[in-house]
Amino acid sequence: MASTIGYVGAGLMGGPMVKWLVAHGFVVRVFDISAERRDDAAAAGALTALSPAAVVPGADLVALNLPTTQAVESVVFGSNGLAQVMRPPCVLVDFSTIQVEQCRAFAQRLKDASGCNWVDAPVSGGPVAAGNGTLTIMAGGDAADIDRLRTFFDMISANFTHVGATGDGLVAKMVAQLIVGCLHTVLAEAARLAELCGIDAKAIPACVAGGHPDGVLLRQLYPRIVARDFQPRAYARQLLKDLRMVEATAEAVGLRAPMLAQAHRIYATLIDRGDGELDTAAVIRLYEETASKFGGGSQMDMPSGGGLEAQPGTQE
Repeated sequence: MASTIGYVGAGLMGGPMVKWLVAHGFVVRVFDISAERRDDAAAAGALTALSPAAVVPGADLVALNLPTTQAVESVVFGSNGLAQVMRPPCVLVDFSTIQVEQCRAFAQRLKDASGCNWVDAPVSGGPVAAGNGTLTIMAGGDAADIDRLRTFFDMISANFTHVGATGDGLVAKMVAQLIVGCLHTVLAEAARLAELCGIDAKAIPACVAGGHPDGVLLRQLYPRIVARDFQPRAYARQLLKDLRMVEATAEAVGLRAPMLAQAHRIYATLIDRGDGELDTAAVIRLYEETASKFGGGSQMDMPSGGGLEAQPGTQE
């Protein structure tokens, strides 16, 4: 089991996980580009570093929790990057959601440069789960590395699955994000339908508890949609980024995915409005722009076209 951990990325997900690890006896050395986030980690008892490479000395594993594929590449292979100083038996564990084939290419590059292995371990559950050790983790990597780190993964997760080889955890995450992205839009539609029909939208989770529509997102996300609580648990821009990666994965295997296409267009519209820094629940804002009366006939102003290309003005 790892006892000393290098950690890069102490943001919305990484920050709570760092605090959880420190509180449970791990020595954690943290780098983040934000001095404020480094200070927050230090206040929780973590050590801090001024570059990615500086988190490595003494670490049994180095964890990443970063927003984009490009950020991961920069941290691992850029100036003062991890690949310059990591050596076996140290293992890189990437909690980020990045492109599947890029992950596999990065893993080979790291192996060639340092001899170290790469475990992709994308997560689900949000900041609350990251901060209380109840994440859902789907991992890809060498079985020996997974076995050696099993106690560590058990410490931070309530549900851990070793899916297969490096990159396979991200394939599972792509499937999960297809479901999540579509359900976000469906829940916003459902909330708005209830409101426009004149019933108490807050009552829907109780109405269907134990029935087929019941589920975690109905119980956790839907009430925030109804309450217009847009304090970020997950940024809308990040969900759009993930949906683009799901699209690339689907295209690579020749899958036509019209539900994914619609969810992508809806979130692209939301980000074009300037709402990318809000929680994913903010998608209800688009549905508020339909007719004020049910059946009024006005349509949401969605980008047209059948493709999944990024709409002008969207941002990562």
